Amino acid sequence: MRKLTQKIRIWPIAGSFRIAHGSVSQIEVVQVTITQDGFTGRGECRPYARYGETAATVATLIQAAQHNVESGMSQKDLQSVMSAGAARNAVDCALWDLRAKQENTKIWDLLGTPPPKPRLTAFTLSIDTPAKMAKAARAAQKYPILKLKIGGPEGLDACLAVMQARPDAQLIVDANEALTPVQLKQFQTTLSALPVLTIEQPLKADQFDQISNHPNDLPILCADESLHTREDLGRLWAAGYRAVNVKLDKCGGLTEAVAVMKEAKAMGFLIMAGCMVGTSLAMAPMMVLESYADFIDLDGPLLLAKDIKDGLQFDGPYIHPPRPALWG
Repeated sequence: MRKLTQKIRIWPIAGSFRIAHGSVSQIEVVQVTITQDGFTGRGECRPYARYGETAATVATLIQAAQHNVESGMSQKDLQSVMSAGAARNAVDCALWDLRAKQENTKIWDLLGTPPPKPRLTAFTLSIDTPAKMAKAARAAQKYPILKLKIGGPEGLDACLAVMQARPDAQLIVDANEALTPVQLKQFQTTLSALPVLTIEQPLKADQFDQISNHPNDLPILCADESLHTREDLGRLWAAGYRAVNVKLDKCGGLTEAVAVMKEAKAMGFLIMAGCMVGTSLAMAPMMVLESYADFIDLDGPLLLAKDIKDGLQFDGPYIHPPRPALWG
């Protein structure tokens, strides 16, 4: 018989981490363990206040599904019992890990996806003054892709300061909904000739009709808070977004993430494999899907003061696929 257990854990940030939605010095995650016949599967989620989640509310949702999961529910059935979000993610990933262990099969063989390979990951710089962000960019010299968190129009000065400090780098500018349409246009005009891969979620998540839909506008726009499941893709494309940031905690786990990535790729979106700040256990399932991603942003463990045991291997800017002792 199956047994589901869950635990809320606190992990300290290395220093502090600041984005447009707020600043944190530690994170709370919910880790789920499912055991059956001597085998164990694990999953981790990061409840996110922006989506009305806390560790306590997520734990309640998982508890509500516990009987069904312990009675043998499959990943497919889970999708209709639990809504997309962090709670379903932790359970879904634990079920996939359990199945891989039970069948002694690589997770990508179960998914029918290509075997993952090491990839370059972006490295995130949290919001600060232009001078301090430039200093942080120089300290991150080994990372060729930098993700800059900005909190408003003043972030444009930070982008230019980082570019001056690291002219060799490519940038992802992440506004987390902090810009207006007029400010966004200024960003695109100023940054169009610079090596900026994308401007991520510049406007409020529901402002679909206020962005430019011109195909030649650069940098291209990436949806983050606006994208959760496959149902969002058509509206995002019509609005002018040409890239999407897929996160397990938003879409509700590996099962939906595979479907989102396949559909987004078929539609012509560039895909970012993204994450909330979390341990290697939270990054591992998304790393398995690296073959669908144009950009990898799975540096969550690098932002923590310590990581979970048997964590992902990082060689400079390269992140390696998970080992079975961690997940899959």
